[in-house]
Amino acid sequence: MADPTSAEVQRYIAQGLACEHLEVEGDGRHFFATIVSPEFEGVTRVMRHQRVYEALGDRMREQIHALSMKTLTPAEWASQAAPAATHHH
Repeated sequence: MADPTSAEVQRYIAQGLACEHLEVEGDGRHFFATIVSPEFEGVTRVMRHQRVYEALGDRMREQIHALSMKTLTPAEWASQAAPAATHHH
């Protein structure tokens, strides 16, 4: 099986998980995903990661160890993004 592209990984996650924001960077070997989903509300980080793995399913069973992710709820994402938006030069 060919190494997936970051676009493919992003598509797989989006198909299995309702995301408000989804960004995947990577080189085919290592991926870093930023995933913002309302489904993460009220669940632990481990459970969030399990949801993403479920979304990816068997497609990435081999590659999954090469995926790092930041899982955030929309509220967490907003509070994280807010300070950067208020900078004035």
